Amino acid sequence: MAKVNVVMPQMGESITEGTIVKWHKKVGDKIAEDETLLEISTDKVDSEIPSPFSGIVTKILVEEQKTVPIQTVIAEIETDVAAAARAVEPAAKPQAEKKKPEAPQVTPERTVVPAIEEAQREKTARFYSPLVLSMAQQEGISLAELEKIPGSGLDGRLNKNDVLAYVKNRQAAPVRTQPAGVTLNVGPASKGKPVDDAALRAKYPAPQNEILQMTNVVQKMAQHMLQSWSTAPHVGAISEADVTSIVQYRNKHVEEFEKREGFKLTYTHFIMDAVIKALKDFPLVNSSIEGDKIVVKKYINLGMAVASDNGLIVPVVKNADEKNFVGLARAINDLAGKTRAKKLNPDDITGGTFTITNYGVFGNIIGTPIINPPQVAILGIGAFQKRPVVINDAIAIRTMSYLTLSFDHRIIDGALGGMFIQRVVKYLEEFDTKQTI
Repeated sequence: MAKVNVVMPQMGESITEGTIVKWHKKVGDKIAEDETLLEISTDKVDSEIPSPFSGIVTKILVEEQKTVPIQTVIAEIETDVAAAARAVEPAAKPQAEKKKPEAPQVTPERTVVPAIEEAQREKTARFYSPLVLSMAQQEGISLAELEKIPGSGLDGRLNKNDVLAYVKNRQAAPVRTQPAGVTLNVGPASKGKPVDDAALRAKYPAPQNEILQMTNVVQKMAQHMLQSWSTAPHVGAISEADVTSIVQYRNKHVEEFEKREGFKLTYTHFIMDAVIKALKDFPLVNSSIEGDKIVVKKYINLGMAVASDNGLIVPVVKNADEKNFVGLARAINDLAGKTRAKKLNPDDITGGTFTITNYGVFGNIIGTPIINPPQVAILGIGAFQKRPVVINDAIAIRTMSYLTLSFDHRIIDGALGGMFIQRVVKYLEEFDTKQTI
């Protein structure tokens, strides 16, 4: 047996420290490889951190709610070095994922097999052999889907036969990348934990008042929004779209789509598809301001606000303009699942060029979203509701939705903002219901 030190991981190039939110293990507990060891919070994202190997937790050196610099030793695990080394041999990781650490780094207390550290650097949430990854790519199976497929190999590893069985039964029993029945806590408990502040307690006595300490994510989000409001002069435009044809199309194809893809077809997929087309028509809306310079992005990284237990997180679909409808839907579903499972990497929430927030899922019909800097606009989507409308001087019942665009008036004037939101409306209302997705 050998002892190895677990250190605070660097969850992105710009991250210098992290806060330990919760230890999932205590001293003396056994832990399996890939089992969650702790949760950490940074100014970018909250993450559940898996153990890179099996062993026994012998020391916990940093208590919960403490913030420490990266590379600080936070725990010690006693592990079978030879077993850890053997686990590295079949491991593989897609090239695109190599810069996204999701597990704590380890340092040897004494001479340890170097393969352990190599395993850490190359780890994803689960090990996959090159053969499994190659088969997944050929069959169009996403990493999120792989995470949900039960493995019959040693310690639950996924092997060739597991993938073949999944492909064979995919139509009859699809693996869902987003668990059903997820309940989101978006009330006070998601914003912070109760604390006792003497000065505030004198002013706001209990039990009539409760005092919460903001989480890292909430504090950073508040600073970010304050910066946006004080920097960018916000102007709003509101339009409404007749989305009846989209509702009818979705209702017709939703079961077939879910059987094929393993997740539900949602209105968000149609909305983001329309926004991408409109951004291509009006590229200045897909830009940022740097001093007295305007940077027009030749790519579209589309952010989508997702409600999670930690509050509102905005993961980003990278190069969304290069994806077809189904590819876009898969990317959206994968990111939404990672958000709620606390599996996001810093790269998943940075680099956005435009953001969509769908407050309509909570029944709201109109909102006034705050721009997500350094972006210059954000689109809010209201609830889809049936309303009487006038068509050709006759009253008809149609499904309608209000769209709200907040934009930075420094570079987007009322004309451009109005034309952009109307172009989104046009693409929603003229969705080709004869196409196959």
